[in-house]
Amino acid sequence: MKVVSKLQMPACDVLDVLCPMHLQIDAQGLICRAGPTIRKLRPDVSLTGRAFLDAFAVSRPRGITTIDSLWKAENVKLHLSMAGQPPAQLKGVMVPDGKGGVIVNLSFGISILQAVSDYALTNADFAATDLAIEMLYLVEAKSAAMEASRKLNLRLQGAKVAAEEQAFTDTLTGLGNRRALDQTLERMIASEVAFAVMHIDLDYFKVVNDTLGHAAGDHVLQVVARAMIEETRASDIVARVGGDEFTVVLPDVRDIDILERVGQRIIDRIEMPIFFNDTECKISASIGTVWMQASTAISRETVLEDADIALYASKHKGRACQTFYTPELRASANSVKPPIGRGERKV
Repeated sequence: MKVVSKLQMPACDVLDVLCPMHLQIDAQGLICRAGPTIRKLRPDVSLTGRAFLDAFAVSRPRGITTIDSLWKAENVKLHLSMAGQPPAQLKGVMVPDGKGGVIVNLSFGISILQAVSDYALTNADFAATDLAIEMLYLVEAKSAAMEASRKLNLRLQGAKVAAEEQAFTDTLTGLGNRRALDQTLERMIASEVAFAVMHIDLDYFKVVNDTLGHAAGDHVLQVVARAMIEETRASDIVARVGGDEFTVVLPDVRDIDILERVGQRIIDRIEMPIFFNDTECKISASIGTVWMQASTAISRETVLEDADIALYASKHKGRACQTFYTPELRASANSVKPPIGRGERKV
């Protein structure tokens, strides 16, 4: 009995099940019935009794503005927009109903994703054989997978950046390390521009370590690192390359007076009292500086060696001073024994 009753459903109810987005239009062009999904698009407006061409604008085929022109579009794909808000762009096909009117079956076409969002549609709003909802599930699953992949890529990229930064950073001071310095020098030399390198060694640092302990030494190194950052330009690169050794690379230096002033500022700043647990840590800084002119053909190793030779000269002069490299310094380097204090590094 139940199966028979379904087979005897009225034709209009059959259309509601099979084509929930259909319209029935009479011979005068008035909408006499609208499927449940179409009604859901404009729940506050009754479509029944309205002229089809008042409720819908036909953009394709062009020129359909009257009922007579509409009747000529049987079995032709229609592109329509529904009056009201939110906008609804629809596709449709129109066939005669055998009673002088037509039946128009509508769909959202490629705008279905937006329509489902705008009108809160579910699978109950589509014919049972319509794969639209299943397609939406696939789209959502793909979108979710792509979003998960995007987030994973961002995390991996962040981890890569963090690892690279760690590889080029001194963990105690936050300055660049020897690897960062080498990379910077290679870039400076390849660019063939004028730049300078200051090699800085802390005087009497071993005394601080031996008398106050490594915690005091770490504190001193961190204070010194901040001081060097503050006394140099934002474009300069400061690196910690050894226990108590630092190197500053100064790009685009065109006047030796600038180097003299920067070096003196660093020396004066480091001689300022540094306290650890109310005890003063007395240190100073010796500097060896190399000023490289533009287009000078030289290797990174030679630049660092020249700066080191100039630093030895500063130590030999009595510490707490800056010496600029000259070829004469290299000639006498082997005969000059560094004074006590040179090479006193924190390990």
